[in-house]
Amino acid sequence: MTEDLALTPAAERVLDVASRLFYENGIHVVGVETIASEAGVTKKTLYDRFGSKDALVAQYLKRSDERYRAHVRAVVERRGRIAPANRLLLIFDALEEWIATENPRGCPFVNAQAELPDAAHPGREVIREQKQWLLDYLRALARDTGVRNPRKLATSLLTLLEGATVTASLGIVPGAVGTAKDVARQLVGAN
Repeated sequence: MTEDLALTPAAERVLDVASRLFYENGIHVVGVETIASEAGVTKKTLYDRFGSKDALVAQYLKRSDERYRAHVRAVVERRGRIAPANRLLLIFDALEEWIATENPRGCPFVNAQAELPDAAHPGREVIREQKQWLLDYLRALARDTGVRNPRKLATSLLTLLEGATVTASLGIVPGAVGTAKDVARQLVGAN
């Protein structure tokens, strides 16, 4: 997979265009000809930079993951010194902000997972790593609260977050993330 640090300006354009098109339209609907054309490059340039559409999909997901991780950390850390239980709940604030500004069509990883049935697709590993990172991050924050079983709490919170993300994207439960946060507050015993 092409690393972000090695991307040429043309490759950056390809990745930006592909990211937008994959998220807005779906991975299978968008062809490399469309991506190359909108990025102002040839298909040869696209393949020279990324190797394949599958590798481009994986890079799109990796970039999405990096941006989401940075956002979550920024929201959790910007509040300074607060009680560990309240710090854990900030994950829900981060999700709500992200959905409002970046992902109104739902989680790009869940969307991609539905389109990538082949377990060997390079994008599937990026998706797994993203969800594992979130679970590990929740576990670390849960550990800081002093709960007896941080692993179980983290698993419950991940389930709430993922459910809220999907429910919010469907628009059938107004305030889905806030509702999930209320349930999480009960689980962590925060005020």
